Amino acid sequence: MNRLHIAIVDYGMGNLRSVANAFKAVAPDTTIAVTSDPAEIARAERVVFPGQGAMPDCIRELDARNLRHAVIDATQQKPFLGICIGLQMLFEHSEEGNVPGLGVYSGEVKRFPHAQMIDAQGEKLKVPHMGWSQVHQTQSHPLWQDISDQARFYYVHSYYVAPAEPRLTAATTAYPFDFTGAIARDNVFAVQFHPEKSASAGLQLLRNFVNWKP
Repeated sequence: MNRLHIAIVDYGMGNLRSVANAFKAVAPDTTIAVTSDPAEIARAERVVFPGQGAMPDCIRELDARNLRHAVIDATQQKPFLGICIGLQMLFEHSEEGNVPGLGVYSGEVKRFPHAQMIDAQGEKLKVPHMGWSQVHQTQSHPLWQDISDQARFYYVHSYYVAPAEPRLTAATTAYPFDFTGAIARDNVFAVQFHPEKSASAGLQLLRNFVNWKP
């Protein structure tokens, strides 16, 4: 059986091919599979959960494909990268659809509050938060290697994670208040932004994940 370096979890949603293509660009010799097979995810050296869309759909499709336990096991055992919904689903509960997440970490997924979406000039900010924003690294981590603090990454989301434990946060972004842009603990790193859409900084983060040995 061929060695599988990276499994990209296919739960019927998300921009899976663009994530796969980005990994192929930074690690052309790496074996990558976009897969909904729990056994293939289990044997992969690294697991990536990308996504976009709504949390209720994510959890429903994850369970429909019997992927819940494979994903949770991956967060406990091997290098794991969550992207967008792949970050949000790790928490206990989401205001989007009032649904439980996977409960890997304590905390909530919250909608940007309408009353607070005003910038420093008094202008109304749009939701979803969409476009390039600076990411402030709040803890050192191998996945930030060769990425400058305050580098810009591409976001598109209406909800953000609020970890119960602040030390879980690895980066913040202001829109207009500081929210968690990335988390890190042990073998898990997860981001709200889309590295596959974030030009050189995003590709560097994916390259760092390929080489990461937690």
